[in-house]
Amino acid sequence: MNIHEYQGKEILRRYGVHTPRGFACFSVDEAVQAAKDLGGAVWVVKAQIHAGGRGKGGGVKVVKSIDDVRKEATQILGMTLVTHQTGPEGRLVKRLLVEEGADIRKELYVGMVVDRVTQRVTLMASSEGGMDIEEVASHTPERIYKIAIDPRTGLTDADAEATARKIGVPEASVAEARTFMQGLYRAFTECDASLAEINPLILTGDGRVLALDAKLNFDSNALFRHPEIVAMRDLDEEDPAEIEASKFDLSYISLGGNIGCLVNGAGLAMATMDTIKLFGAEPANFLDVGGGATAQKVTEAFKLMLKNPAVKGILVNIFGGIMRCDTIAEGVIAAVREVNLKVPLVVRMKGTNEELGRELLAKSGLPIISADNMADAAQKIVAAIGASK
Repeated sequence: MNIHEYQGKEILRRYGVHTPRGFACFSVDEAVQAAKDLGGAVWVVKAQIHAGGRGKGGGVKVVKSIDDVRKEATQILGMTLVTHQTGPEGRLVKRLLVEEGADIRKELYVGMVVDRVTQRVTLMASSEGGMDIEEVASHTPERIYKIAIDPRTGLTDADAEATARKIGVPEASVAEARTFMQGLYRAFTECDASLAEINPLILTGDGRVLALDAKLNFDSNALFRHPEIVAMRDLDEEDPAEIEASKFDLSYISLGGNIGCLVNGAGLAMATMDTIKLFGAEPANFLDVGGGATAQKVTEAFKLMLKNPAVKGILVNIFGGIMRCDTIAEGVIAAVREVNLKVPLVVRMKGTNEELGRELLAKSGLPIISADNMADAAQKIVAAIGASK
């Protein structure tokens, strides 16, 4: 689950991570009032969407008068902001963050992720903060300093201070940078985050260390422990199909192809999509029904896939371990009948009650194409789509 920048900063401040003062705004008038309440002579008007690259896309503006606050807020609020992370369709801006200006002397980068290799939270830091950090990671990865944090000790004073010095924090600000990084680590672990990214972390003219931006993502499997974070969810920033899928405990992600995929297990789903691509087609979605699928769940999965007008065929690929193949077959039959399926359907099942599942499909009288293995299934659905054109 993702949240907005202003929400991430609210969380970070609870852990002693300093940020510029600012207010979330949902109208131009609120933006103007926010600037007046902040005082000063410089403000920053920021679009709030779940995507990076807002500055390059025109969604972040530094202004020096109240009139300009109104002008830029009017321009940004309601615009469709296109960045390298939104895709060409962009995102509609419905929220703003108005912050006080900052005396930026240096831009740095600090982030935290869970490293699956070391199985630890890993701190990443660089002296090259700002809008082009992706270029740094791609072309000069040696400029990114990493440290795997021992969960028994947390981020120690020594490691935090060493990291600060590595990325060029002056000695007078090292102690504050240490406090900043340790607060970020506590926020990451206690809130069950999957990503925490501060880009840029800035050094001000008077030596302060501030999070000028903040991106926090959270482990959806742990959200039951954090109702206060769940309350921050902005459904306007999510794919309506993915929201609908979550109501039925389906893992669904929209993609750009024309073959709908219904699979049990994330690894098998990835392999299925790769096999479809191997035979010259593109998957329309990632859809994992999990190990406890019911007939209703399978029916809802079919409805979800068919809401995408690009879907020209469906491939069901099931491994019957915990999930029995006859149960899936019953679900597929019920779904096909309920949705009055008009596109080709290929089903491949292996595992528990496989023969019974195949028998149920064969006796259903429905135009379901059976497949023996993944390659056979992918070839058959690609051929069926081609024949139906």
